[in-house]
Amino acid sequence: MRRGTWGRRLGGVLLGAALLAGLSGCGEVSYLAQAAAGQLDLLVRARGVADVLADPGTPAVTRRKLELVRDVRAFAVAPAAQGGLGLPDHGSFVKYVDVGRPYVVWNVFSAPEFSVQLSTQCFPVAGCVAYRGYFSEAAARAEGRARAATGQDVLVGGVSAYSTLGYLKDPVLSTMLAYPDATLIRTVIHELAHPAVYVKDDTVFNESYATAVEEEGMRRWLAARGTPELREQDRLAQARAQDFNALLLSARGELEALYAQALPPETMRARKAGLLADLNARYARLKEERWDGYAGYDGWFARGVNNAALGSVAAYAALVPEFQAVLARVDGDVPAFLRVVQGCAARPAAERVACLREAARA
Repeated sequence: MRRGTWGRRLGGVLLGAALLAGLSGCGEVSYLAQAAAGQLDLLVRARGVADVLADPGTPAVTRRKLELVRDVRAFAVAPAAQGGLGLPDHGSFVKYVDVGRPYVVWNVFSAPEFSVQLSTQCFPVAGCVAYRGYFSEAAARAEGRARAATGQDVLVGGVSAYSTLGYLKDPVLSTMLAYPDATLIRTVIHELAHPAVYVKDDTVFNESYATAVEEEGMRRWLAARGTPELREQDRLAQARAQDFNALLLSARGELEALYAQALPPETMRARKAGLLADLNARYARLKEERWDGYAGYDGWFARGVNNAALGSVAAYAALVPEFQAVLARVDGDVPAFLRVVQGCAARPAAERVACLREAARA
């Protein structure tokens, strides 16, 4: 996944829900206190986007990016009759906050030494999530060190955007504005889609749905307002993301196969190290042979590839074709699509995919 995608989809989308669940009184007091304080700080410091745009002191690059966010937001929530997607307007992205740091939060993932299944924590509202989010990098790294001391593989990764799923009016974050325009457009549409549909403990359903809306929204945006430069930027980003996902999912599968064997720990450890070394070598070849040296994913590898890193990678878009088929069946009518998807979301987990497929044929 490209830098923005990994941050926002893997941890960002669910973080807000986890925080909200935490605010209901669940979990450790110190952790919940920092979560509540961090969220409140963002809301208190947020300024109206219109006010920021009217401020002569606003840097030109910030102004341009905020104008883009404003326009994409208006497109996403406008009715189809006005050329929009018709997504529900939950009041997000009408304010802006300068976070003042490289990432808004840092998420801590961990997995056992011989497993790519992430350790999880469960909340009443959000369901089970595979990380803990901290507004302080130092606190996140301290948590990471504590988990590593128990023998787990650990990943601490920064997140540039997240959604509270409509429970709060999420501001535009300065960290989001670092995205290239194509990624920023996709991010705004993706996050605005999430509050309409959310199913506890079903990340694949949630993410596939939002990705389908993102894809349709980007298609329409490019058709109406795209430039050759924006189209090429988006094409390259998507192609690289697919290559990167395929590389990591392949390595994850190889490790899963290794861990399923009954081998002595020393043998398992040596073979694990060999597979991870091979992954790094394959990434270097991918950059050279297909990407002309593009280094946008170097930061992901610089954190150190281990079970936690690969465990955080999953086929979150696995159901996108099913959602796209439903959208096509209703002739691209997003509100009608949402009604169908909400109906399927209410079904038991074992029935949701069948519900989508039946809706696509109906």
